[in-house]
Amino acid sequence: MIGLGLSGTAPLGLSGTGSSDYQEPKCHLSPFNLTGNRALNLANKESFGFLLTSDRLWTDGGPPPRRPAETRVSDDPGLTHVTLIWRENSHQDWLKFGRPVVARIINRRQRIESYAAGQVFGLVRWASNDYGTIRSTLDIVRAVNVTEPCIPVPQVDPGGDLLLSVHGWPKVAQVFRLIDAIEASGIDPCDVAPDHWRHIHNRLAGREVPRDYSPVRHRAWLQRKALLS
Repeated sequence: MIGLGLSGTAPLGLSGTGSSDYQEPKCHLSPFNLTGNRALNLANKESFGFLLTSDRLWTDGGPPPRRPAETRVSDDPGLTHVTLIWRENSHQDWLKFGRPVVARIINRRQRIESYAAGQVFGLVRWASNDYGTIRSTLDIVRAVNVTEPCIPVPQVDPGGDLLLSVHGWPKVAQVFRLIDAIEASGIDPCDVAPDHWRHIHNRLAGREVPRDYSPVRHRAWLQRKALLS
């Protein structure tokens, strides 16, 4: 396992976040809020040490994956742009998973990552005030092309195909566990069938247990995708 640097969080787990995957980020303490938890994200070299988003780890001993190219946001109107913000003890955004094609640092607290049509990513947004957490959300979104209809999603421009959306840390942590189970089976969550995220969303909304996403189901999806392309 690889230890972290500037962020001071614990060694990394399957998802590329810390061993505190299922704990809320640390929020500012007040007389009304006496407990806090460690932040999930890890230090990002491109953000000068600020915790904006997590980089996927590599374990094969080879060179690290190539960084997304930096570009002007307006260079390609067909891309979907995700704004990630970090403000200490009050606002933290990060990607549970995703493979951006381009990235741009705006300042020490903000960056934009962009996705091509068809790519899927998981955006986590957390915010707090002096009284504790006021928002914990996980949105799994498929980027769409300019001819497709899309749903407005906060901090996602112009929006996207919203496959799954959960609110409240207990539900967010529950989906984290499902994502980590998919990764443990050797499947990248970025490549999971979009219908499976919809299935998880609907099952959780109905207080039911989602089905597992097995390698057999994944191969069937890849074959179907190849036939449709």
